[in-house]
Amino acid sequence: METLLAHSPGNPRNSEGCFEKLKDGTLVFAYTRYNGSSFSDECSADICLIRSRDNGKSWSAPEILVKNKKQNVMSVSLLRLQNGNMGMVYLEKSMVQDTKWIDCRPLFTVSSDEMTTWSDPVDIASSPAFYMCCLNNCLVQLSNGRLICPGSYHRYKKSPSDYGRGIGLFFYSDDNGTTWEQSPECCYPPQWLGTGLQEPGVVELSPECLMSWFRTGGGCQYKSYSYDNGMTWSEVVPAPEFKSPASPMTVKRNPANGDLYAVWNDYDPVRSVRFESGIMGRTPLVLGISSDNGRSWRHHVIEDSPIHGFAYTAMFFNGDDLLLGYCCGGLDTCRCMLQDLKINVIKWKELN
Repeated sequence: METLLAHSPGNPRNSEGCFEKLKDGTLVFAYTRYNGSSFSDECSADICLIRSRDNGKSWSAPEILVKNKKQNVMSVSLLRLQNGNMGMVYLEKSMVQDTKWIDCRPLFTVSSDEMTTWSDPVDIASSPAFYMCCLNNCLVQLSNGRLICPGSYHRYKKSPSDYGRGIGLFFYSDDNGTTWEQSPECCYPPQWLGTGLQEPGVVELSPECLMSWFRTGGGCQYKSYSYDNGMTWSEVVPAPEFKSPASPMTVKRNPANGDLYAVWNDYDPVRSVRFESGIMGRTPLVLGISSDNGRSWRHHVIEDSPIHGFAYTAMFFNGDDLLLGYCCGGLDTCRCMLQDLKINVIKWKELN
């Protein structure tokens, strides 16, 4: 069961979303909806929301969830908190005064009335102007109640389009998002890894034990572990089980059976896909399932089109359904794979 959110005149891109569920059973999907004429990351966009009351078979018209007040808002994460409130993280971009540099930082807000109203946004980083990327669908709450928002810090180099190598940072809150601190340890890339560590995610493997992973240009995802709820991190090493181009990965735990589910581009370099095509090497899209806490994975191909790219996957378990939301643009309709967005509802039990 698939729903396509295609770009159109005045709406050049729909991308990077996140699912959640309201207490009345309504599914919601928040995503970045661009307006104007350009789909570039820094161009004008709002975060919009669509609703489904039939478990993803149909969706409402979009409504604005976060209005762009500066330059751009994107990369949204929704999360039902343990106290019953709804938490949300998103990136806000703005031009640094009298410069061409862009400030990009994560903001957190919370709703206690099922997304009708929201608190004033809290600046998670509380730092002078800088550029930090957070992946959509990245906010997690550990079993002990701690919130963690992973991100990658990029120091500008020679120009506003040269973000430099990414460094993994981890922000945490022990009071349901009222205040945030940065973990004392960062994750640093190997010297030779030109991309650095980009767009990280975090999953709890067991109490106190976390795994983080990073998009890289090194032919696969890289990973690191924490054994103290995200305060300190092991040396970052390649994760050859997740070979991929410079493209993000999403990992979630299925609450019904405890298995880990990972979605990424299991990219084989012999495939004839060119970066210049707008696909960025982001095909096929593969779902991996692990029943042994990440030691081994069973693969299922979700998408495998040579003229489409797939990335920035949101993942949500809804009973027997697994909802996936991901960019899906292709050479037949788009200049860039980021322009179109697909919601795909599959039966997760049929994958085992």
